Amino acid sequence: MSGNTGYAEIAKYFRQQITDGTLAPGDPMPTQKQVREQFATSIATVNRAFQMLKAEGLTAARVGQGTTVADRPRIAATASARLRRISRTGRPYGAREESIEHTADLLSCADPDVADALGIELHDEILVRTRVFVRNGVRTIAAFSFIQPRGWAAVPETLSSEPMGRFWQEMYTERTGRETTKLPELSGARLASRKELEMLHVDVPPYAAVPVLVLTNTFHDEDGPLEHWQDIYMPGLWRPDEE
Repeated sequence: MSGNTGYAEIAKYFRQQITDGTLAPGDPMPTQKQVREQFATSIATVNRAFQMLKAEGLTAARVGQGTTVADRPRIAATASARLRRISRTGRPYGAREESIEHTADLLSCADPDVADALGIELHDEILVRTRVFVRNGVRTIAAFSFIQPRGWAAVPETLSSEPMGRFWQEMYTERTGRETTKLPELSGARLASRKELEMLHVDVPPYAAVPVLVLTNTFHDEDGPLEHWQDIYMPGLWRPDEE
């Protein structure tokens, strides 16, 4: 990226690096002079980009250290960003990120939205996999994966609560010859369930209403819906604009 680059593009570039974990919490940012030379733009443009990143809570100024990535950036990677990172770098996690508390259960689908996304009848049996993303010691996302029966029939490894080690849909394609396609990522807000609050360790009274950001992704193969994801963000976190 170079030549008359605007401040928003520069901010987006470093925002993605922070989200991906290429720049980890506490890492020094390049100097404004280095960024100016990298993007062949003015120092005023670079300064405005740095101001945007600071305003978003992604960076902080430290005496004697210059600008660094914030210790706890108020941002969490979207599922689409995670998939792009895996494709680009092969890394399933960003810097200082991990997933914990993995579960896998065959359950009756009681959620009309999930049933609709998977193209099944309410109360049909589905596989529900869950995990919690943690970054720099802080819980960021409660992640749910709802999988059609033909998915776990082809890849029975998904029935184990152990981490897969690779994206299970790759194994599905290898074994069935069916390619999968992700529909556009959707975002919305709703009140968190008790289970979601427990996964995120949000301690509030039982009657409290806690709004959360929810991102959904649905995957299809030639036979229809295969998998549906729901990512529930810790209150106070937000997703980056990745368009």
